[in-house]
Order: sequence, then structure tokens, then C-alpha cells
Amino acid sequence: MTETDDRAEPTGDRSVVISIDAMGGDKGVAAVIGGMQKSAQKNDAIRFLVHGDEEQIGPLLKKRPALAARTEIRHTTRVIAMDEKPSRALRSGKESSMRGALDAVSAGEATVAVSCGNTGALMAMSMLALRKVPGVNRPAIAILWPSRNEAGYAIMLDVGADIRADAQDLMTYAVMGASYARNGFGIKRPRVGLLNVGTEDHKGRSELHEAAELIAGIADRSDFDYIGYVEGTDMPSGKVDIIVTDGFTGNVAIKTAEGTAKMISRMLRDAFQYSPLSRIGALFALTSLRRLQKRIDPRRVNGGVFLGLNGIVVKSHGGADATGVSAAIKLAFRLAQSGFSDKLAARVASGLAVISEDRPDEDPAAEPPDQTEGTGPKADEAP
Repeated sequence: MTETDDRAEPTGDRSVVISIDAMGGDKGVAAVIGGMQKSAQKNDAIRFLVHGDEEQIGPLLKKRPALAARTEIRHTTRVIAMDEKPSRALRSGKESSMRGALDAVSAGEATVAVSCGNTGALMAMSMLALRKVPGVNRPAIAILWPSRNEAGYAIMLDVGADIRADAQDLMTYAVMGASYARNGFGIKRPRVGLLNVGTEDHKGRSELHEAAELIAGIADRSDFDYIGYVEGTDMPSGKVDIIVTDGFTGNVAIKTAEGTAKMISRMLRDAFQYSPLSRIGALFALTSLRRLQKRIDPRRVNGGVFLGLNGIVVKSHGGADATGVSAAIKLAFRLAQSGFSDKLAARVASGLAVISEDRPDEDPAAEPPDQTEGTGPKADEAP
């Protein structure tokens, strides 16, 4: 079988068109345009298709003539609300800014879409507009998890695209996560761990045991190292680059981490304001505190990537400001310029071929019975 090489390579000064949903974020159009401005100032190769209300977008671009010269506005009137159900968004969101951003990628007008909008609606619409890569049963959302490894962050998936995942889904997540690590962060041979309740071989559900066998079986030919089971305490350590889990567990983990980080931040602030001496101590520690704040600032690593679709979709945090939106655009540009979507599809096909060789009587690409319980309906259930 021909080996697949999806390592990122320099692509020169090739221009990349990024399709932006300008209407979905909590902080409004100004934050999105501000993020576009920050990105455009740092990168001459970016062009934008921005979807949303021209009456709001136009005046903001008029104040930024250099950005306006690299931006085309696609006027839309419909906005997908943050609390809107994915099924309703699919039925009535055809003329929305979110759907417009995705359709531009589907039509080949842009390479990647970026949205700060409703996650469930965005995933459901993405599956409808872009369809799944052959062999991918359930797409996944991959996010960056603060870590002590060389890159500074581990990649975790799935974190909420679908609350269920069988053994083959978890194997596919491993392949997709490793491809993302290579193309997004230049990690030549990522280390993959399967999240479990313990590192012993007998721990965990039977699906995890089967997934462990599948992942171990394709690791060498998929250019990653499978290090076995990892626990929650291993996630921020330097021992793993890719953390594979189902969407239910992953989503609970990230929400717990976000809440814990906010609590620690408040406790530190209260501790430094406790007395005059503690305030003086805070002044002496100011440089270190600022360095720490920059290191853990979620805005600088903003952007969850939808993996397993025929196109690249980056989900920015709904509350992202201009700095956060710019970080999501930077990630989108990096993946688009590396040709990530095509390389991911090739990697998935390669992994399925390995399973097919090991299990000749099974069809690894066959669709399983309908058990979808994710954030939205399957693409073929849409009207």
C-alpha cells in the first residue's frame, strides 16, 4: 500500500480565501472585523469573504480601507441565535450568515470557514454543506489543551460533536488528530493516548479495549506513536500530544477545566488583594504574573477544528474578542495553506485500508446502524 505523507510543507506566498460568519459571536460584528484587521496586518496572503448584515459590516470596513480592499461582503439577513436548536437552524437557516460562510467553502470560493456562532448548529450545517469524508462515521471537534509538552498544547478530540463513539470512531479520531498535529503544529510523529479511567490494560469499557487494539495496529503506518491509555492527570503533562476520547467525556473535561481555571484566577486575585503586604508582593510578581497570563490566555489558542468533513471549519469561541478571532483566523490560514483537508481524507482512507487488510471479512467504511446522538441531526436527515 502506498504510504500517505500529510506533513505540512511550505506553500510559498499563495493567497488563501477565508470565509467568515460575521454575525454569530457574542461580542458582535465589531469583534469579528477587529480580528480580521489584526490578521490582515500580519499576513498579506489572506483574503476574506465576509457574510452578514452589510449595513453593520460596511461602515466598519470603511474605517479600514486596507482591509476593505481584501474583503468581499456577502449580504445576509438571517442570524443563527446561540440558543437555537440545530434542527431549527437547518430548516430555516438557508439564508443565514453561517450557512453562507459554509456554502462558500463547498462551492470552492474559499478554503476554510470561521464562525463564532452556535456550535451545534454549525456542526449540523457543516455536515449538510460539506458532507463527511468517506470512512468517517462521526466528525469530531478538536481543541488545544494546555500542556507541558514541547508545543505547549495537546490536541484533544472529540469535545462535543457527538456524545457517542465506538471503537472505530476512536481509531478515526486518532488518525485525524495526528494529521491535525502534523499540519497545524509541525509535530512530525505525534504521541497519541486514549483517555481512560486508568492506564492498566484491564481498565475501562470494552469499546476502549477494542479501540486500543485498532489504534495500536495502525500507528506505525499512520506515522504516530500510540502510548496507550492516559488518565485525566496525564492531559496537561508532557507525555502526550493527542488525547482521544468520546464527545461526552471530552466536553465535560473542557468545561470542568474552564471552570477550574476561572476559580483559580479569582482566588489568586483575592489572595493578592488580601492585605497591603500582599498587594506589594503582587507588584514584585507582576512580570511573572503577566507571563503566566499570556501563557494561559485562551484567546491566543482560540479555535476548535471540525475534523472529518470535506472542507475546513474552525469554530471560534462565542465570546471571542478581536484577539481571539484573529487567533482562529491564523489557525484557519495555517490549515488551509497546508492542504489539510485533502491530506486528512487520505490519512483516513489509509487507516481504513490497514484495518481492511487485518480484517478482510469486514468493511471498515460501512455505515453502522443509526445511533447518532450528537449536537444535531445527521446531514441526510436535513430537509
